[in-house]
Amino acid sequence: MSLFIGLLTALLVIDCLLLILLVLVQLPKKEAGAGLAFGSGAADALFGAGAGNPLTKITKFAAITFFALLIVISLLQKSAHGDKLKKFTSGVEAETKAVPTQAAPATAPAPAPAVTPAATAVTNAVTK
Repeated sequence: MSLFIGLLTALLVIDCLLLILLVLVQLPKKEAGAGLAFGSGAADALFGAGAGNPLTKITKFAAITFFALLIVISLLQKSAHGDKLKKFTSGVEAETKAVPTQAAPATAPAPAPAVTPAATAVTNAVTK
């Protein structure tokens, strides 16, 4: 499954590069835009004078392919990693339910009373 997702991702990157180049090569409207990046006559030199219409059709096809690939890859990723995600979220929910709310801090036990000299005198008198 991951090999198929990897191949589709590589195809998506190629489609992205093609889409970038197609947008840059298209004829600008009103003599401005990204089509001037390659010079004023780059699109005419590469594809001919009437190349605006085929370029727009190819751009539309590349854009549709781009979005279709994104949807397919996201669905495949969800199905491939959906069980892991469910296990992770259920584990987090179980941990939050198991952890009690903050309780009052436990008080330290009182230290044993120190032996006073009077008490030792009484115990010495009793033992004699």
